[in-house]
Amino acid sequence: MNIADKINKLRQEKNAVILAHNYVQPEVQDLADLSGDSLGLSRKAADTKADIILFCGVHFMAETASILSPDKKVLIPDPSAGCPMADMVTASQLEEFQKQHPNSLTVCYVNSSAEVKALSDYCCTSGNAVELVGNLPEDKEILFVPDRNLGAYVREQTGRNIITWNGYCPPHEDMTSEIIKDRKKQYPEAVVMAHPECPQDTRELSDKLLSTAQMIQYASNSSAEQFIVATEPGIIYALSEKCPDKEFIQASPRICFDMKKITLPAVLRSLENEQFEVRVPEQTAAKARKALERMLSVLPEASKSTGKR
Repeated sequence: MNIADKINKLRQEKNAVILAHNYVQPEVQDLADLSGDSLGLSRKAADTKADIILFCGVHFMAETASILSPDKKVLIPDPSAGCPMADMVTASQLEEFQKQHPNSLTVCYVNSSAEVKALSDYCCTSGNAVELVGNLPEDKEILFVPDRNLGAYVREQTGRNIITWNGYCPPHEDMTSEIIKDRKKQYPEAVVMAHPECPQDTRELSDKLLSTAQMIQYASNSSAEQFIVATEPGIIYALSEKCPDKEFIQASPRICFDMKKITLPAVLRSLENEQFEVRVPEQTAAKARKALERMLSVLPEASKSTGKR
């Protein structure tokens, strides 16, 4: 049997569900039961009867799956697959930040550790951050962690008093306005879709600011035939699979090296040996779950859009 066949056999034997984020290798996306954005995947997996969740993504994503599925074993194919942005704020740093702003509400981007989620009032995604903050009490100052670019975008859209943490996603930070201008010269008719984790000057040059799941939905429904895509290049495969008659041009070749650590051999080893389990301690998980539940209480339909292409 080849690797994919072995993984499929083990998946059945162990009653496992395989999740793949839009940024991982194409062959891993092909093998997954569910593909999409991180929180949506975790919520979908929680509704399955699987005993094992194998999360093909980075560490904070597996943590979120553990938070939402404490009764399931959550595995990650490579334990070194982390998120530089999530690592830019620690629980102790957030506690100090909150002490400096005692009357604030803390909104943490889902791209954060379980410990940071546990200290936050609300969690959000890139797709619902604007709507979430727009529904919070207007008299409250808001601390937004860890992404300064997404936080700034939310401030621009809502006009709210938002103090951002100085974190960022390295691949998105490299999506400069010069790159976008160059691509627009090459493809003047193309629609520019950018992730709100991009810097302000890039956001201002974009036609649409969208999460990865929203990019797929928008491209599917758009009459446009060409799209410049300003996010991690892994999404190009998902877009091309969903819209084979359209052309997608990556804005920058800068990849997320951590996402690319998730390979088929790593998936096989993890599932075969049930190794690299990610389990969030229940005390931390319970507090983090409340931040996610508060988000859902404000936005009941948040992050439901995911599924196998």
